[in-house]
Amino acid sequence: MDQLNTLNKMTEEAQAAILGADSSKALYDLKVKYLGKQGSLTQMMKLMGKLPKEERPKFGQMVNVAKKELQAVYDNREKAIGDKELEGRIQNETIDLHLPGPESFVGSKHPLRSVIQEMTQILSRLGFSVRQGPMIEEDRYNFEALNFPKDHPARDMQDTFYIDPEHVLRTHTSPIQIRTLEKEKLPLRILAPGTVFRVDSDVTHSPNFHQVEGLLVNKQVSMAELKGVVGFFLRNFFGPKTKVRFRPSYFPFTEPSAEVDCTCPKCAGKGCRLCSNTGWIEIAGCGLVHPNVFKSVGIDPNEWEGFAFGFGVERMAMIKYGITDIRHFYNNDVRFLEQLIL
Repeated sequence: MDQLNTLNKMTEEAQAAILGADSSKALYDLKVKYLGKQGSLTQMMKLMGKLPKEERPKFGQMVNVAKKELQAVYDNREKAIGDKELEGRIQNETIDLHLPGPESFVGSKHPLRSVIQEMTQILSRLGFSVRQGPMIEEDRYNFEALNFPKDHPARDMQDTFYIDPEHVLRTHTSPIQIRTLEKEKLPLRILAPGTVFRVDSDVTHSPNFHQVEGLLVNKQVSMAELKGVVGFFLRNFFGPKTKVRFRPSYFPFTEPSAEVDCTCPKCAGKGCRLCSNTGWIEIAGCGLVHPNVFKSVGIDPNEWEGFAFGFGVERMAMIKYGITDIRHFYNNDVRFLEQLIL
């Protein structure tokens, strides 16, 4: 059978060539020549069409056997040549210890992590300590215990990511406050930093962002004490000349409630593009803890009082460092991040 003679001759030729290869490149070229998709062994399969039908299976089997034998020879020769070349490099290559080493890049904290750390360090000087909680939160902790009525707009699908009817991606870090009130003894001063989620996305809003919230509970608490804490924090964060003002507002979980403004750090209250030429920037929300919140965790509002406040970390960073697009924090652009190594 001419095809069988051709196969045997090609196999012997390939084995001899592979065993005679003296470099990795030469060996690889032989692999392509004999075992590649367009190689000689593959072309042998095309000869099957010229064989009688009853002889084709046997010939195909013999081609497969030849292919396995050549692959085994190739693998052994590849290892032998690789070992020889490695030994040659070890013998011939030297390291000049006087040359400078390769440039290495030292990592650093992400700007948002640095801002969170700065915020918590300032407030820790007033006795606040950090608490953590889950990001997938029960509806009770995210809404009900915080005095959100069933028809409150924040429960709408446009604002909240729902996992199922009873679980959401937390929309604020206030659930940490509720969990802490359930577990710990009073009085307390806590901070709740962390990632939160809302259905919102533009140059100043992100579907996921970060907050630092604070809660103080004691026998006697007043708005004056709240204003003192918030003012202390903002003057330490933005600078000692920062002025602070409070405007009446509404939050379900505080009563009375207030929005906090501070003088623009960029123009010192004179008016600029950052503050829309008003000299003031809205910076936080706060208020005295609503009695219904205390009742939801079994605390007597006639015995205990408290105040809470919350800051958006991205907003604090954008204002302090003059960043105009919140998306820069999440694009992982090293050029941007290197400018804000804090």
